[in-house]
Amino acid sequence: MWPFKTKAAPAAAPIETKASGTSVPEDWLTELFTGSVVGSPAVSAATALTVPAVSAAVRTISEAAATLQVIVERKDGENWVQDNDHPAAALLRGDVNDWTSGFELVRDLVSEALTKDAGGLAWVNRVGGKPMEIVHYDSGCITVQTAETGEPTYRLNGNLLNPADVIHLRGPFSRCPLTLAREAIGAAMSMEMHASRTFANGAKPGGVLSIEGKLTAETATRIGTAWKAAHGGTKTGGVAVLDNNGKYIPVSLTSTDAQFIENRRFQVEEIARAFNISVTLLGDLTRATWSNLESKNREFLVYTLEPWLQALEGALRRALFMPEERREWRIRFERDDLTRASIGDRATAYSSLIASRVINPNTARHWEGLPPYTDGETYANPAITPGAAANDNKPKPKPKEAAA
Repeated sequence: MWPFKTKAAPAAAPIETKASGTSVPEDWLTELFTGSVVGSPAVSAATALTVPAVSAAVRTISEAAATLQVIVERKDGENWVQDNDHPAAALLRGDVNDWTSGFELVRDLVSEALTKDAGGLAWVNRVGGKPMEIVHYDSGCITVQTAETGEPTYRLNGNLLNPADVIHLRGPFSRCPLTLAREAIGAAMSMEMHASRTFANGAKPGGVLSIEGKLTAETATRIGTAWKAAHGGTKTGGVAVLDNNGKYIPVSLTSTDAQFIENRRFQVEEIARAFNISVTLLGDLTRATWSNLESKNREFLVYTLEPWLQALEGALRRALFMPEERREWRIRFERDDLTRASIGDRATAYSSLIASRVINPNTARHWEGLPPYTDGETYANPAITPGAAANDNKPKPKPKEAAA
């Protein structure tokens, strides 16, 4: 058993008298039994991911975080140096257990934090105080209850867990973005179903036949059948012949129908706002240009991904390091892969930095993942040969004439 902090028992609270009647269950309880998110009966955590904008936002954020290299560093004086000797480094850079990779663990933790109010949860199995494996259970196996002070209590299938062995990634507001955007997602789903019905079943009629006089149900059915037989399907576009002063009135699109595409695009923007992600990363390239693509990638790192990376680094650090190790060890995600410029821009920057003697050639090769070469540690300007300028200022001797 692990040691727990002993706390004094709180004073007995007075008995609370409640009025008779049916109490309103909490949102999570309603979703558990009905499968629907409160406020939008047609939207659940499973059906919300069928909306392309929602699934794209979740995949973009979670997979971008998982593709970054995880580095375990040890403090060396005032600097942090990479050290792969700690067991946490082998787990995060390889497989966290026999059936899950480090990539899958990070991806699933972030995706759960984006789609579930409880957040992403995983359990660290320690042997001799060292983390040997990380197990990511199915949703609902690990439950969490939070006290008024914010201190969590974790249980695995009803059994109490040591909080120091639980990786818990949560978002702000104690609610996930999917729950907070349930109305916007529900509107997007309604538009998707409306479009499907419109194009599949012909929800809007092409026109109206107006016949003078009173029609019986049998006569109206006969006229409609005859009209479809003469002008329906592949026979559209022919000349219509009507008697009894009949008139054909075509049904035109309303302004709302004409702006249906704009309405659907606006819902994609609403979902993007809920996940704090640029709409260009969800496939809407209406306002994307070659000039702002790099700035959009930087914006994604700074405003969308960085808060989740900071929270993920803290959650992994608390669960994988003992309290006495946290001063000397830390976990960091390498962000440079998301801010890398093109090869031409990088070559220009490296050349300028080397010429100004800010870095040496081997440093630039290390940034590119290349091995060092001999004499690459020298800080020199390769464009200038020592003494070349002084020699160029001296008058050059005239060549001697050949002997006759």
